Formats: sequence, C-alpha cells, structure tokens
Amino acid sequence: MRSLRTGFRGTGLSLAAVVTGAALLLTAPVAHAADTPLRDLAAAKGKVIGTAVTGSKLTGSYGDIAGAQFNSLTPGNAMKWGSVEPTQGSFNWTEADQIVAFAQAHNQQVRGHTLAWHSQNPSWLTNGTWTSAQLSTLLQNHINTEVGRYKGKIAAWDVVNEPFNEDGTYRSTLWYNGLGANYIANALTWARAADPAAKLYINDYNVEGVNAKSTALYNLVKSLKAAGVPIDGVGLQAHLILGQVPATLQQNIQRFADLGVDVAITELDVRMALPADSTKLAQQAADYKAVLAACVAVTRCVNVTVWGFTDSDSWVPSTFPGYGAATPYDENYAPKPAYYAIAEALGGGTTTPPTGACTATYAVGSQWNTGFTGQVTIACSGASLSSWHANWTFGAGQQVTQAWNAICTQSGTAVSCANASYNGSVPDGGSVSFGFNGSWSGSNPVPTVTLG
Repeated sequence: MRSLRTGFRGTGLSLAAVVTGAALLLTAPVAHAADTPLRDLAAAKGKVIGTAVTGSKLTGSYGDIAGAQFNSLTPGNAMKWGSVEPTQGSFNWTEADQIVAFAQAHNQQVRGHTLAWHSQNPSWLTNGTWTSAQLSTLLQNHINTEVGRYKGKIAAWDVVNEPFNEDGTYRSTLWYNGLGANYIANALTWARAADPAAKLYINDYNVEGVNAKSTALYNLVKSLKAAGVPIDGVGLQAHLILGQVPATLQQNIQRFADLGVDVAITELDVRMALPADSTKLAQQAADYKAVLAACVAVTRCVNVTVWGFTDSDSWVPSTFPGYGAATPYDENYAPKPAYYAIAEALGGGTTTPPTGACTATYAVGSQWNTGFTGQVTIACSGASLSSWHANWTFGAGQQVTQAWNAICTQSGTAVSCANASYNGSVPDGGSVSFGFNGSWSGSNPVPTVTLG
C-alpha cells in the first residue's frame, strides 16, 4: 500500500564488590542470521515469507538480507501507475525490472503491487476529464500493458487496492466514481486475460479482524466468486499499532479461506511511539509472532510479507510523525526481537550450546539504600554463540530500571535480557558483558537462576 522509505550502547561497570551467581539461562534466539533463513523455515511450513523492497537499495547488506531471508519480493513503489507511466504513453520500467531480475537471480517470487488504486496515480490521469468509456479503456490498457510485460514472472498481483471505507461502503475514487463497483470485476477479468497464471488479489487495510470493512470485503469476494469473476485471494495489509493485533485475526483469515480463496498478509509492520525501548520491542515481537502464528494455523494463508524488513526503509516515520521502529531489522540491519519471533512462529528451533560450554555469571556491584548496579558476563569454552538470552527471577522484588549492552524486559519478578545488535557473538574462549541499574528494598539476594 504505502511508500517505503534502537537499541542503545553503554559502558561496562566498575564493580566495587562482586557476588557471583549460578549459570543463567543461555539459549541462542531462534533462527538468528547464522541459522536457518526465514525463507527456508517458511517453505517447510508450506508458506511464503516476503518483503517489500526499494530496487535501488538491492546491494550490499540490504541486498544480502533481502536475497537470503525472503522468498518473495514486493516492489514498494516501482509498479504503481505513477511510477511506471508518469507521462501518458511514456513508460519507466527501470526499477520494476531491477526487482524482477533480482528475484529471479535469488529464486524468489514477485508480488505485483498494484494495478487499480486511488493513490500514487500520475497527475495526467487524476487531473484529466474522462468519460466512463475513456476511463475504462485507460484502466484496461494499463492492466494489459503492465501485467503483460511481466507475464510469467509475477506470482500474484494486488489487482485492486483499498476499495472500501471503514464502514464498509465503497471508497469514493476515480475508479468507483467513474465506473461504479464493476471496475473491480473488470480489473480482475482483464488481469486474468493478461496473465492467466498469476494469482489475483484484492488488497486492503484495517481488514485484519472481523469488522464492518472486512465483512464488506468478504461479501464482495463471495459475490465475485458466485458470478464467476476470477479472484484467487485477499490481501490483509496488517499495518498494525503496537499491542493491537486483532483478537479475531485467525478467525477472519479462516472465513476468507472457507470461501475458497487464498489469504496473504501483504504489508505487515508494527509501529510504536518512539523512542523504542526493550518493553516495546518485546511487545512488538509478540505481535509479529501472533500474526505469523495465525497465518501458519490456516492452510490457505499462503504468504506473509513485511512492508520493508529494515527500519531504514520504512514508510512509517514520514507518515506517522513520532512513530517508527516498525520492521524486524533495525536501521543498521541488525535483527530485532521481532525477527526471532517470526522465525519461532515458522518453526525455527532453539540452538542450545553444550551443557556447561557457555555460562553466565551475575555480579552485584555498587549498592546503596534503594538501588544497585549489576553485571552479567557470558563466557564460552568449547562452544560459541551468535546471539544469546539471559533470564533470571528476582527473589526479593528487585527491579531493573535501566540496562546497557542488552535489551532487557521484566514481567513481575522475571527478567529476560537479549543481546544488543552489536554484541550477540560470543566466540569459543571469549566473553561479553552487559550491565544494569536496579532498585531494591530490604534485601538484595543473588537471583535464583535456571538453565534452559
């Protein structure tokens, strides 16, 4: 749908006194970059995992991640009408061709996006005065030209994008106002003729849960199928806000699947109020996992595509001022907790080092009336880690108030800390440390710890 366009560091602690605890829980987060790529995990589940991309960025680390982790690419902007035909009769296929070529070179599908939309159309089209017959011809010719150019190279097309208002009525657009609701059936029919092998979708936002808008989409798809109009799937965009995954997501996916169409999560991101912190990142990971799990649970949910895999290529900050950090990778291409959550939902296993090979020690340093500093050192001998988690349970109500060199969350007395983007690697014979400030009252015993 939309245009594509944190961690923290700190210093180590100087400990005045050290109290050493037992080994903490140490497991590498599932499917870190050195483990099974997301695309392979998805394929094993019979799913496709995709990302929207910007063609000009498909080099270096950006290109490496896009090629290695995903088995489907969606052009973020390159196939929209305003991009491919900015002047009537004058076409620019450069970026679209680049993305298709990259996908072919990396054995990836391409999701075409999008053919009939109310936004990002060229000014010559939106400012023109057209009869219904002229408008119909323009749309048909556009579909014939673009779908025909990529015939056999596109797995699925978002043929019609965002046709509904929030209350389930049709959106007032160039197409609806000029052609009526029949523009949807016509666009699908023309797309089928231009490439009989491509799957044809209607795509919209705020239709992830059961509501008036998604019910209007459901009724439209049902009526199109009854009329014999070619419709293969529905796209649920899933531009979500932190902590707001609809409770009826899986139910909604299933009801569309029961109509006999595929379902794709087409533009998934989870935005948060900035700055990001460990609590928000943990919630975001849970949200991503919930969406992936809902798709995995329904056979005909075939694809989950994130709308840009890195925060440096996200549409969110420019569209929702004060919000961002919406994707699975940070701006430096380091995987965030959301990445690991996606991998886990796709069946990624946990890599556990040999017993005793990697350990963690908990140390209490400076301590005063209401607070203390702590440090955890992770060391390996006979094994190595590409990433890590350290978990413990406080025994006297202590609270972590600030952490550095790790992303820490606390729920009740349980604390979970994961590596930052720059210190996940612990070589054989090496160690890393992270620190935190905490509060306490009455006593500050060494936590009871477990191995897992």
